[in-house]
Amino acid sequence: MDSAKIVNIVLALFLPPVAVFSSRGWGTECIVDIVLTICVWFPGMLYALYIVLKD
Repeated sequence: MDSAKIVNIVLALFLPPVAVFSSRGWGTECIVDIVLTICVWFPGMLYALYIVLKD
């Protein structure tokens, strides 16, 4: 596990859309995570962790 992935995991815990954006860029995953984070923060965080750890 490299340092960029560790930084993305920490970002996924506190700023989920930023973690998805830095991992995948602007796309459908980022839009879905923004919507989930706006509705309720916890699902956005789980989705961001899923996207970051999926690689």
